[in-house]
Amino acid sequence: MKTRLLISAALAATLVGSAAQAETLRIPHELGFGGSESMDPISPQRFYEAIQNVYSRLVRQGEDGRPSADLALSWETTKDAKEWTFHLRPGVTFHNGNAFTAEDVAFSLMRTQSDTIDSPTKGVMAIIDHVEVLDDMTAKVVLKQTHADFPLLVMDYRIKMLDAETCGGDLDAICDSGVGTGPYKLVELDALGTTTLERFDAYYGGTPGVEAMELIAIADQNARVAALQAGQVDFIYALSAEQLPLFQNNPNFVVQSVPTGRWVGMIMNTTVAPFDDPRVRKAIRMSADRDALGKLVYGAGGYITTCDHPVWSGDQYRTDISCARDIDGAKALLADAGYEDGLTVELFVSDISEGAVKMAEVLQNQAQDAGIKIELVQAPSDGFWSDVWMKEPFFATGWSQRPADQILNEAFRSGVAWNESAYTSASFDAGLDAARAELDFDARKALYGELQKTLWETGGSFIPVHLNTVRAFSAKLGGIQPVEDFSIRYEDVTKAE
Repeated sequence: MKTRLLISAALAATLVGSAAQAETLRIPHELGFGGSESMDPISPQRFYEAIQNVYSRLVRQGEDGRPSADLALSWETTKDAKEWTFHLRPGVTFHNGNAFTAEDVAFSLMRTQSDTIDSPTKGVMAIIDHVEVLDDMTAKVVLKQTHADFPLLVMDYRIKMLDAETCGGDLDAICDSGVGTGPYKLVELDALGTTTLERFDAYYGGTPGVEAMELIAIADQNARVAALQAGQVDFIYALSAEQLPLFQNNPNFVVQSVPTGRWVGMIMNTTVAPFDDPRVRKAIRMSADRDALGKLVYGAGGYITTCDHPVWSGDQYRTDISCARDIDGAKALLADAGYEDGLTVELFVSDISEGAVKMAEVLQNQAQDAGIKIELVQAPSDGFWSDVWMKEPFFATGWSQRPADQILNEAFRSGVAWNESAYTSASFDAGLDAARAELDFDARKALYGELQKTLWETGGSFIPVHLNTVRAFSAKLGGIQPVEDFSIRYEDVTKAE
């Protein structure tokens, strides 16, 4: 496909006009919610690129992927790991001048459980019973059950600390004020055009590296690449194998390849025929040659194969599973399920994550050998998450890296908001609870390992590889470390003339 710059004339004028601002960092976003992006960090339509810079977390993801201090400087737990006490950073203020205190911690954590908001974080954070404000700088989180890794949960990029006063103290209301404690403050929200942030001079982490940020809506991946080539944006999160040569060995750009837990996959709704039969689901997954798929879609060295569970190789709870291609086994499963002559299914795909469409095309080709005909339905990327995802029976998806406990609870626990495959298993849920409650590391790892094996046998998610994030950015930028996306510290990013 010939690369074209698919940007409206009005937006192009905005881009050109802003190019003179040497200290404005310009980042595109995919417009995945079609303009309904929200500044509430726990909204299902959260505006990731904005909330990442406007708000802060209690605990942030360090360069090694483990919890590190942010608004909480330290924390400790009781022997049974049911009570966690967080000691807060003193002297922090919100963008409106209000002081950040333990009251804001209690408010921000408890609202994640609201039935009205129905946040995708609800299933994970429901483990919290209540939060006690011990004093202005100390908050105690009391859990409903033991959780030896609780700080991993509050490390989530959506568990941001909000100003309880600005939000009216209402745990059941969307709070999209954009008032946070982060390095940049919201100036103008325009999800369909350009959202503008400016440096927050009172940021507790020191002076942010650029004066302003512009978050520019560009729905098409090829258009985002073309915008970077033209100097109209400074950074793009991910390149496909075909796009990589456009920036390699070019002194005007920097390319980083970072092994991560990010994944692109194809999801089968386990409540809708024929995907309600685990034999059909496994047959489709068994038809794939994962290594060949990875090379075709992401290039040699751009991926690590995995067996349809989301726990990546760098996670302490990852278990190794064998999932070699087995066409005879796939055919046998289909025959046993009543599809001796094969079956035909529709797969809805879009350019929502790098390689998603090509992955679907490769799976389509590979599955033919097992008698599975996959008809691809191309959907527009703008609005895909609102109009297609979790609405069609078989669809593409994409997830960023998450710790094992979080992703297994958020995407596979029965009934949670982002259980995209509608996977329902009382025994799986019990296994999740048991793993959280196990205080011995080796025993806990074994429990998480069994959960991963269960998903390979009966799950509705086709997850063939974990990705090396291959990002590109202008050589004028400094301070971007080769880390996973959620670990990038945008306050450290600088831009030269």
